[in-house]
Amino acid sequence: MSLRPAVLFVCTGNICRSPLAEAAFRVAAGRYGLEVLVDSAGTGDWHRGAAPDRRAQAVARRHGLDIGDYRARIVGPGDYRIFTHIVALDPGHLKILRGRRPMDATAELSLLLDHVPGREGQGVADPYYGEARAFDVTWDDVRQGAEALALKLARATRD
Repeated sequence: MSLRPAVLFVCTGNICRSPLAEAAFRVAAGRYGLEVLVDSAGTGDWHRGAAPDRRAQAVARRHGLDIGDYRARIVGPGDYRIFTHIVALDPGHLKILRGRRPMDATAELSLLLDHVPGREGQGVADPYYGEARAFDVTWDDVRQGAEALALKLARATRD
């Protein structure tokens, strides 16, 4: 891969799953010495400008990460050219992203868990309407996916 990887994680409102995926990926990319642009966005604008859900912030803090400065935004047409990879957190997001994909898009679209052997096609658990412990399940999903994706990109940049 000749381009510097740039990864955008996308969920519904950009306050739960995608900011957690962004944070987990930053850690995994650092572990592999991967230079990468990383961000997250939502398919909807309900939370535009808002910090991540307090429960998402709490689970991130338990893992030594501060995501309190992250701010929700909506995925836009330019993202399909800026990012080399746009990673959806569930199949519904992937369908929306494919439907919005501009003709001149260059980003590769995938599901986060497609990068985890045996989890292809699965969505990351949506914790929003659940209890705080649901965010731990989500963290486990995004951590696995982030680790697998970072390893894949690190190997590709060495080739």
